[in-house]
Parts: sequence; C-alpha cells; structure tokens
Amino acid sequence: MLNLARISILLFLLFSFGEVFAEAGITLVTSAPTKDGGQTYTLTIKILMLMTALTFLPALMMMMTSFARIAIVLSIMRQAMGTPQTPSNQIIIGLTLFLTFFIMAPVFDRTYNESLEPYLNDKISDEEALKRAQVPFRDFMMAQTRESDLELFASISGLEDIESPDDVPFSMLVPAFVTSELKTAFQIGFLIFVPFVVIDLVVASVLMSMGMMMLSPMLIALPFKLMLFVLVDGWALIISSLTASFVV
Repeated sequence: MLNLARISILLFLLFSFGEVFAEAGITLVTSAPTKDGGQTYTLTIKILMLMTALTFLPALMMMMTSFARIAIVLSIMRQAMGTPQTPSNQIIIGLTLFLTFFIMAPVFDRTYNESLEPYLNDKISDEEALKRAQVPFRDFMMAQTRESDLELFASISGLEDIESPDDVPFSMLVPAFVTSELKTAFQIGFLIFVPFVVIDLVVASVLMSMGMMMLSPMLIALPFKLMLFVLVDGWALIISSLTASFVV
C-alpha cells in the first residue's frame, strides 16, 4: 500500500500544476459570512485543480509505464489458448498492475528519492521537484521508444530540429512511447500465438483425415494447448520474457 501511495503521488507530481504546491498548506474549504448572519462554504481553486489532476492518474499509469505492453501480451495469450474469458479481466488487470509495480520500481524509487522526498522536506522548490520528477520517466520511456516513432511524431509536429533526447517534449515523447509499446506487444503476441496455431492445424488435419468434420477442432485442441502451456511452465516463461523485454 505504501508503494501504491508513493506511485500515485509521483505521477500526480509529474503532470500537476506547480502552483498547487506553492504553499505548504492548502485550505480545503473557505467560509464567508452572509448578510443574514449565516455562513457560505466554497472549495478553493487549488483543490479543484488538484481533484481535476487526480482524474488523469489512471491514464498516466497506463500510458507512461510498462502497463500497456503487459496487458496486451496477456490478452493475446488468452486468445491464443482459446480461453477468451479465462483468466478473467480482473485477474489480467491485477497481474498487469503488480508486474508494472515490479518493473517500474527502480523508476519510482529514483523519482521518490530525487524529487518527492527532498520536496516534502522543503529542500527544493516545487518547480525543481517537477523537473526532477520528469527525468526518471523520460529516461525510461526514451529507452523503450523506437527512433522511427520519434521521427514520425517530430515530422507531424514540425519539430525536426531536435538535437538531443533532452530536447524531446513530453507531448511528443508519450505518444511515441505508446506507439512503440503497441508494436512491441504485438510482436511478442505473434511469437506466443505461433505454437498454439500449430496445435490447431494439427488437430484440424487429424479430424479431417478421420472424417470428423462436424467436431470442433478448437474444442479438441483446447486440452492439448493447456497441457503444453503447463508442461513448459508458460506463465513463468511469459512473465520472465516480459520483464526482460524492458530496459530500465
């Protein structure tokens, strides 16, 4: 739970408005007297900005971490096995979330140690904390992003005079990173699909040679797919391959 709280704070710090952190304390509710002797209560603008920024946390979690690649690969694996509802979506998302925490732990720890902790101890300003928080995420995303994807978005945005990775704006780096993640996820998914397709072809050929055309090949192939997946320790292979595919 502590890591989850840290991650939420870090992602919020990365893209929130610097003015929200300008003061040590933020007044949640302000009150003012009315003419009839009563009181009116209103939320401050800073709290509204904070609540609005918090709504972007799920999108930041999915688009700036290893979440997307893992979720896509696990979904493709489920389809390849012929069990579109098993494991359930809740299990897939839960496993993806905790694998993301595991893979991104060095990035989160670096951001916490270099940005959030000194800011909470009043050692650096809010602007400096925001700049420091961006560096670990920028390094992670840049390491996973293909040059061709960066060039694509650079040409679309007209920023073709970028000289170094530090000059790449976040508005261009994030979509380039997501595009690269989609490509990588589908490449891994293709490699996962091949052995299961071979089993389907073999089972379909055997059934046709025996004249059992009315029997579903997918139904007969399913136990063989499950047996193969268990014998090769498929979950360990997929998780270890996914973890090793990231450059942290």
